[in-house]
Amino acid sequence: MRSLVTGIKLFVSSICLVCFLFAWGVLAAAPDEITVSAAASLKNAFEDIGKLFEAQNKGIKVFYNFGASGDLKRQIEGGAPVDVFASAALREMDDLERQGSLVAGTRRNFAANGMVLARPSASNIQLKSFDDLTRHEVKRVAIGNPPSVPAGMYAEQVLKYFGVWEGIKNKLVFGESVRQVLDYVARGEVDAGIVFSTDVLVRSKDVTIVIKAPEGSHMAVVYPIAVVKNAKNEQVARAFVDFVMSDNARRVLEKYGFKGSVASK
Repeated sequence: MRSLVTGIKLFVSSICLVCFLFAWGVLAAAPDEITVSAAASLKNAFEDIGKLFEAQNKGIKVFYNFGASGDLKRQIEGGAPVDVFASAALREMDDLERQGSLVAGTRRNFAANGMVLARPSASNIQLKSFDDLTRHEVKRVAIGNPPSVPAGMYAEQVLKYFGVWEGIKNKLVFGESVRQVLDYVARGEVDAGIVFSTDVLVRSKDVTIVIKAPEGSHMAVVYPIAVVKNAKNEQVARAFVDFVMSDNARRVLEKYGFKGSVASK
């Protein structure tokens, strides 16, 4: 009987050991993961780029956190576990670089964009220019919140360039991301909005471009990307940044209306 009990104990112990080793093996083989915090305007393009990156790097998983670049920057400053940051403006990336929050040598500029005045496709208000925003029938104009949303910063510059900023201040509706501004326009909750040219392609049935903002009316819209210091997986993060600069990624960016790679900083 004693030998039987001993045998059972050994058997149970062996099973436990096998289970432990199996569990350890599964955990050890878990795919490498990175978190990419990216500007809201990059959502569609980066989701496609991520799929291509994962397909070429088996076992790697890319998770995204999309939002206003200013909000994403503050999350990184607060210690959020982010591996890669992609901004819709140089402003946020410059701040993080000054703070020493980026891995040296990983910052690159990878895309460019433009600004447009857009209106709901179903709207009966006929707009032809930025000056038309001062007209009485235009009641609400959406832009991103300039301090935190790059699209809002550019929009403010455009409105000041055309001399209508002061005249329409009481009409402005501030979105917390450029995609929120786009939603306001698409749903007809505002009479017009200023967004990135790429955003209109996402809601082309609901939103119509009125006019493109001249390049000289605002700062150049440049998208930088970099590996965040203390990234949990710096090697994979570096590989992702390199992939974003590749020809395959450039073709995806151009598909979504971005102007492709631009000169790096």
